[in-house]
Amino acid sequence: GVDVEVVDAVAPGALSDAIDAAAYRIAQEALTNVLRHADARHVRVEADVDDGRLRLSVTDDGRGSAAGAGPGTGVAGMRERAGLLGGTLTAGDAPGGGFAVVADLPARLEP
Repeated sequence: GVDVEVVDAVAPGALSDAIDAAAYRIAQEALTNVLRHADARHVRVEADVDDGRLRLSVTDDGRGSAAGAGPGTGVAGMRERAGLLGGTLTAGDAPGGGFAVVADLPARLEP
């Protein structure tokens, strides 16, 4: 029942396997949270690589933090996953309403 828009500007092979897997898991958890908590009609998933960094965002038009997701571990887990790879993750109310999860990760990990 949620309209999902995906804007994927990441070229094939641009991400190392670990980053690709982490981005997938972060997007998966963010989308799960939208379905469970946001009461959203629309969600936009965007991925782009610029200057060696992956920027992944999942933004919905739902209730924002007023959705009362409770003391779950989803956002903390996403933040930890990003940090372990040298990235960051922010999550909170979006400027125009709704909720936004934004991950900034290195596109490639050095062996």
